[in-house]
Amino acid sequence: MEAVDPAAPPGQAGHLSDPDMPLAGAADSAAPDQDVDSGEGVRRMFPNPATLMAAGRGVRKVRPGGLRGRRLPKVEETSAGGVVLDLSSDPPAVALIARHDRRSRLLWSLPKGHVEEGETPEQAALREVFEETGLVGRIVAPLGVIDFWFVVEDKRIHKTVHHYVIEAIGGELSDEDVEVEAVEWIPFHQVVRKLAYGDERRLVEKVPQIVPGVK
Repeated sequence: MEAVDPAAPPGQAGHLSDPDMPLAGAADSAAPDQDVDSGEGVRRMFPNPATLMAAGRGVRKVRPGGLRGRRLPKVEETSAGGVVLDLSSDPPAVALIARHDRRSRLLWSLPKGHVEEGETPEQAALREVFEETGLVGRIVAPLGVIDFWFVVEDKRIHKTVHHYVIEAIGGELSDEDVEVEAVEWIPFHQVVRKLAYGDERRLVEKVPQIVPGVK
C-alpha cells in the first residue's frame, strides 16, 4: 500500500506538477518547489528534468529549503495501479479511492501501490487494486507511466508509477483497507472532475482511445 499526497502518495505519493487550475471539487498537482502534504509528512515536489527539457524550459538545480548545499541520497521507487472499469454498468464506471490529507481534504485518486520484490508491475497493479478496492481485475492494456520526484526524510525519491486499464471481473467494492477512507464507482464521464491530480486526469482521458464504448 502507499499513501497518496494526495498524490500519493504524489501522490497518493506526489504527482507531476500541473499548470492547470484545479477543477471543481478537486485539489490539483503541486507546482514545482511547492510543499505537498501527503499524510506522511510534508514532501517537497520537483519537476522531472526530462519534463522540463521537453517543455523547452531547460534544467535547473533545485534544493529544498533548509537543505541547500547538501547532496541528498537518491532512492528509486516503483508503483503500479490503474483505471478500474465496470464495463457492465451503463454508463461504464471507474473505481476511485479517497484519503484525507493533513488538511482534512478528501482527495480522490486511482488505486495503486508499491511493486513488491519478485512482482511485475502488472501483478502489483492487480494486487493493489484488490487490496484497496476489494475488486478482482484483469489487465486490458497499458495506459501510461508517470514519474516524479519528492523529498522526504532527507532522501530524494524518484517514483515511477505504471498505470493500466483494468476491467473488474469479480470481487465486491470495499473500503476495508485501513489506508483508504472511501471507495466509490464513479460514472466515467464524471471521473476527470473527481480526480485530485492532473496527471491522473490526463491518463483517464486516454481510456476511450483504448476501450471502445467508454466515453
